[in-house]
Amino acid sequence: MDYLSLIKQPIGKELDDFITLFNNSLTHDDGLLSQVLTHIRQRGGKRMRPILILLTAKNYGDVSHVTQHAAVGLELLHTASLVHDDVVDESGERRGQASVNATYNNKVAVLVGDYILSTALLSVAKTGNQRIVEYLAELGRTLAAGEILQLSNIQNQVISEEVYYQVINQKTAALFEACAAIGAISAGASDKEIKKAAKFGQTLGLMFQIRDDIFDYYDSKEIGKPTGNDMTEGKLTLPVIYALNNTDFESMHTLARKVKEGTINQDEIAVLVEFTKQQGGIEYAEQRMQEFSKICMDYINSSVKEKAIKDALTAYVDYVIERKY
Repeated sequence: MDYLSLIKQPIGKELDDFITLFNNSLTHDDGLLSQVLTHIRQRGGKRMRPILILLTAKNYGDVSHVTQHAAVGLELLHTASLVHDDVVDESGERRGQASVNATYNNKVAVLVGDYILSTALLSVAKTGNQRIVEYLAELGRTLAAGEILQLSNIQNQVISEEVYYQVINQKTAALFEACAAIGAISAGASDKEIKKAAKFGQTLGLMFQIRDDIFDYYDSKEIGKPTGNDMTEGKLTLPVIYALNNTDFESMHTLARKVKEGTINQDEIAVLVEFTKQQGGIEYAEQRMQEFSKICMDYINSSVKEKAIKDALTAYVDYVIERKY
């Protein structure tokens, strides 16, 4: 099924307007800055987060200039955080394309990330909506706190689902939560409706990150990272956490400790990945996604009236679960 076409169907023109506004905000006359911004624009992506803002706004009213500037601001904030994250993680690729730090260098990447962040603030200021400005500013703090929590968690010898969810709540779920909430705010939704939309977005974000984490247990050129890349970076994600906490293989716990210490090699990662698959880690993670999916569908069935938007958001949920990259 072509989920993306179904998702975009109710907001085709609005999405085109967003892309024009977003690309214009990432354009500059200066030589090096212009080159780097062009490099980032070419990455494009599927625009899942701004699409969520637009769909949510349309569910509660209309997509206005407030919605559009808020969507651009949020996508720019997200883009800046990715540029900075690649520096922190020393990543050479982002979704199959060379990262900014790999193409240029860390100094350029940090400065361009700062430039994009400032552009995000300028864009969200154009909404003239104090609540949206505060929401975006708080999101920036949450994303940074999530990255710091993830770094500190690498040193934590306790392997728990609770800590895993704390990290992905701040790193990913908060972003989707903000999309849905800001979309609702921009359309004049009530506080009760905004709260429900935010919960829907947060749950979508949890599903999105779990699917991303499952990808790491398989080789894929589309994803742009090798199997076990998270483990190479010292991260233990939901599938392996489940496998470790539901078996007594001391040798695997030893390997997990080596992941956190940064001393594990590729052969050992391959063993840990295979162990995770054999012990049902992937199935468990997929089961958790299905549980979150039910929460999302409860919201859609109770809070979305128009059929086209209901179909689009249902396709969105299905896409998050079924996507291949």
